[in-house]
Amino acid sequence: ITRKFITRFFGRIFNHPDTVFSDEMLHPELQSMEVFADGMDNIVETQRRVAQLYFDDGSIAAACPPLRALLHMMKDGHFEGSGLDAIIITASGCGTTIKDYGHMLRDDAAYAAKAARVSDLAKDITEFLAELELPAAKPRNLTVAYHSACSMQHGQKITDAPKKLLKAAGFTVKDVPEGHICCGSAGVYNILQPEIAGQLRARKVKNIERTKPDIIATGNIGCMTQIGKGTGIPIVHTVELLDWATGGPVPEGLGI
Repeated sequence: ITRKFITRFFGRIFNHPDTVFSDEMLHPELQSMEVFADGMDNIVETQRRVAQLYFDDGSIAAACPPLRALLHMMKDGHFEGSGLDAIIITASGCGTTIKDYGHMLRDDAAYAAKAARVSDLAKDITEFLAELELPAAKPRNLTVAYHSACSMQHGQKITDAPKKLLKAAGFTVKDVPEGHICCGSAGVYNILQPEIAGQLRARKVKNIERTKPDIIATGNIGCMTQIGKGTGIPIVHTVELLDWATGGPVPEGLGI
């Protein structure tokens, strides 16, 4: 995979998806369950066939270990008998729905067991990281206001893990007053009800700024976008700060 390959082929997919996917595939909300499932089956089968080529010509032996494991999983669905340990989700809005697949499809004979399996494996990334021993981090002279997205605290009942991780990473963490109230993003609510959403954002920003933070952290892209439009305080994903604290790059927008 070269830079030219990425630019030419991935660029086509992201910039002009209609040249790669049919109109029906680009509008899954209009599909029946059968059509969507058939599309997923095609993707899985395509992955299997691509991976099989590496085994057929022997080039699997030249693959680096992670790629070798990936190719095994693409071809067989597992690597040395091991399947997935978790499905990691970095947007809490998505996580809330994925964790509910088992309930949503509980009466579907074809998908009930599969959906339950996916829901059982689904974890917000902070849930997953809380189970690991992250490298020790040096204290940082930075105050973080942690905004708990509705989908995180109400939908998934995750309240303490993100804050504990940030504190362990060396940040001073502040709870936001009225933290149980929505920021106004709420999926497409800010599009359908922009006036009320704007009022909620103003209320949320006022409460955040009362804590006098250097940074705002949250685990949902919708909240990041909504709150970011109402304040000049940098807002980043919780994991960006954890990555930085454990040797990764400074999150964009911090100006540090």
